[in-house]
Amino acid sequence: MATDFTLNGRPARFDGDPETPLLYVLRDHLGLTGTKYGCGIAQCGACTVHLDGRNRRSCVTPVSMVGGRQVTTIEGVAGKEAKAVQRAWVAIDVPQCGFCQSGQVMSAIGLLKIKKKPSDADIDAAMAGNICRCATYARIRQAIHDAAQAMEG
Repeated sequence: MATDFTLNGRPARFDGDPETPLLYVLRDHLGLTGTKYGCGIAQCGACTVHLDGRNRRSCVTPVSMVGGRQVTTIEGVAGKEAKAVQRAWVAIDVPQCGFCQSGQVMSAIGLLKIKKKPSDADIDAAMAGNICRCATYARIRQAIHDAAQAMEG
């Protein structure tokens, strides 16, 4: 059974088991490896993508759920929030190993789309489902604040 959806602004199709996790479709069938496999149970956030503009864990999302919808991966993010987050991440050297960073960035962009000036509590709540084994949480929080401030000016 084919599932048609929009991926990073372009038509995409997966012709296979509709219960296949979106993460596997992205990585194994469509060649977009920026979205990472971490835990497989939606607990670590490494697989975060945007589904119709909202954060979604792709490891537990069956591809059938995205039929007719818009999926954005780290390879396709764009807009003022994405640019601000990417610049802030680089400016304060957020990543160490980098494995979790695509999920962290996607979650941060998702937060800034709905909350233009997040507090520490807002950031902590929005990012709680994203685990960083290198524990760069303070830099992640600061980068989100910096990105929000950059979007104001």
